[in-house]
Amino acid sequence: MQVSIIGAGAVGTGMGILLSQRGYTIAGVASRTLISAQRAAARLSCPACEQPEEAARRADIVLITTSDRAIGAVAAAIAGRGGFRTGQTVIHMSGSLTAAVLAPAQQAGARILSLHPLQSCADADRAVANLPGSVFSLEGDREALPLGKRLVTDLGGEYFVISPDAKPLYHAAACVASNYLVSLVDLSRRLMQAAGMEAEMAAHALDPLIKGTLENINDKGIPGALTGPIARGDFSTVRDHLRAMAVAAPHLEETYRALGRYTAGVAGRKGSIDARKVALFTEIFATRAGTGNRRREAGSKR
Repeated sequence: MQVSIIGAGAVGTGMGILLSQRGYTIAGVASRTLISAQRAAARLSCPACEQPEEAARRADIVLITTSDRAIGAVAAAIAGRGGFRTGQTVIHMSGSLTAAVLAPAQQAGARILSLHPLQSCADADRAVANLPGSVFSLEGDREALPLGKRLVTDLGGEYFVISPDAKPLYHAAACVASNYLVSLVDLSRRLMQAAGMEAEMAAHALDPLIKGTLENINDKGIPGALTGPIARGDFSTVRDHLRAMAVAAPHLEETYRALGRYTAGVAGRKGSIDARKVALFTEIFATRAGTGNRRREAGSKR
């Protein structure tokens, strides 16, 4: 099948490489600039097109892999210049947008589909390494779903069909697992640096802990994998954290408190602390360090 790629970034170029390796013909590539298209075309051994409609006309499958905010405008521009036709399938790979953003292609007679990988692709090489075997969401025209399933199967992945209304929460979940994980690791490294550790050593020291925790999640699930002072009901250690943070890293304290409140709920679901301790942890994390929490804890034990 002939595939054209509109948007020669990490995902578009990576998908082009992977599909080419699996027997699809890359018919053309277009991008925001001709230089970008030519760079991708050199990797894909295909023509670089100056205009997106030129690339779209060549293909049975049109992958629009631009930035999310550009997908609708690009689809409208291609449709307005006669780039879509009956029999084509036009696909975007955004997690937040539904297939409806491709309505101009649908009005021109093409089938439309959203095909989103639950995967992080920092560049084209990472996309080539990470996309095979990933889980993809599919949403769009019923007639387009078989092709979406075939593409995912050819990539060795798994798929599920999602409703348009569920896309915002689905994408929020993906952001937490990927984007917020990066932020969480950054928070941990910055706290290590606040404790006096060099940045390079902080990254090196925390890496095995992070990998071990992910392995524990895979082995024991959630909440079973939760360890640490909150899971043990260790109020004094958590207070020590907050006092030290208030002095050495006050700009990080709010995020730590929010994560602590959430973690107290996870510990409650695990059953390692009871509802009373969950409530006390919630109070501790909601109150600035040193404002009477010790008195409240003592009172709660009577």
